[in-house]
Amino acid sequence: MPETYGAQEGRAYFVQESSYGQTPANPSMLGINSENIEPSLEPSLIKLRGIGSRDLQALKKGLRNSTLKISHVLPSDAPISFIQHVQTLDSLSIQVLYYKGSFASATDIISLLYKGCRIHKLTVQCSTEDLVKADIEIVGQTTETGTTKIAGATYADYAGAILAYESFVQRGAGDGSGLTAVERVTDWKITVENNLKPVPVIHPSDGHLLKYLPARHRNLTGEVTFEFESKQEFDDIINDTEFSLKFGLGATNNALFKYCKWEKAAAPTRIEDLVALKASFVAKDVVIS
Repeated sequence: MPETYGAQEGRAYFVQESSYGQTPANPSMLGINSENIEPSLEPSLIKLRGIGSRDLQALKKGLRNSTLKISHVLPSDAPISFIQHVQTLDSLSIQVLYYKGSFASATDIISLLYKGCRIHKLTVQCSTEDLVKADIEIVGQTTETGTTKIAGATYADYAGAILAYESFVQRGAGDGSGLTAVERVTDWKITVENNLKPVPVIHPSDGHLLKYLPARHRNLTGEVTFEFESKQEFDDIINDTEFSLKFGLGATNNALFKYCKWEKAAAPTRIEDLVALKASFVAKDVVIS
């Protein structure tokens, strides 16, 4: 038996599915640069009680709940390789691998293969002197365990990371035109929430698996922290101004939030500290490209 696994012996990869819940044959798996990975599996047990006993009379499996939480460092080689699927809603197979030795010739493999995955919620954030990172919540149809890599698969990893000075914030008209740089931002955070709905159907053989995973209403929100040297955000709220915000995701990629309005602006002022303005916004549309 191998010794317990460390984080340095774990990796995550994904591939887009052609058919929902089916991993393609001989897939080209792409790496997900991660700081934290939390694979989870719940059988949603149905606990049956009845008169005549204080204890449970039966435990039946309910709807299988396959979820993943990943803290993802956006790679400078391909910043939106993974996170773009929050808007495409493509179905993904995601494999979490634990192994001993070098990855090319790994031994003692534990494989957790999540099929039929979609991104439920994505939060990307950036602050000065830090990397651009994403927290991702994923819902899948089912999970398969194994002790090998996927047969016929290739595994590729993206390199690099995006520092704060490789990002930017721009503001423009509501439709995304007339964008100009905003150079008083110290932190930003953006969130896309798809509100996925697991849908099972009555079926004698696999009724414990969801059949569909549709997206419902979408929430597009964010928060920007400014050095307090302007009253613009307060004016925007007073004047009910609509605008767009574009956030840089490396040299060639970005997330453009359109038809935004500030939901709240606050400038907490404390002794022996500089004043910062925190403004949260809501948007009607987003394009990640």
